[in-house]
Amino acid sequence: MSRIGKKPIAIPSGVEVKYDNGVITVKGPKGTLSRELHKDMIVKIEDNQIVIERPSDEKLHRSLHGTTRSVVNNMVEGVTNGFQKTLELVGVGYRAAKADNKVTLSLGFSHPVEIVPEEGIDIEVQGTNKLVIKGINKEQVGTFAAKIRSLREPEPYKGKGIKYENEIIRRKVGKTGKK
Repeated sequence: MSRIGKKPIAIPSGVEVKYDNGVITVKGPKGTLSRELHKDMIVKIEDNQIVIERPSDEKLHRSLHGTTRSVVNNMVEGVTNGFQKTLELVGVGYRAAKADNKVTLSLGFSHPVEIVPEEGIDIEVQGTNKLVIKGINKEQVGTFAAKIRSLREPEPYKGKGIKYENEIIRRKVGKTGKK
């Protein structure tokens, strides 16, 4: 039995959960999320808890059990607290500025890079070298942060680029001169 899959998900006050024809909808103070789950997974909502069960011990059902529970748990947490990822710009002249809904990044290219956040994503600029990406959908926040990071990934010699806040960049030693 999946250790994660069999744990019930507590529904906090102010959160409404509906399950109908394979689609789960979670509505909370921060917004509403909806997602289609695999048709074989059994979802029960009772006593302010969501319980995910699997119909059999087939390999497919075992693999879906914990994943489905984690997805639903992330939906509940997203509509109550939300998710955020912090990115840091490291390097001389690397900076971020927000104007209206656009964020302009100077990343050492010959042109500034403009980013327009997707629907459901909010970007906050702290200082000139920190970006905070916020949203209620964990998958969307992580994907958008990865897209921004891919504009200028950190390089191993000087550590310049866009990195996650707690990311550790493995540094390499540069070339040595001839003797």
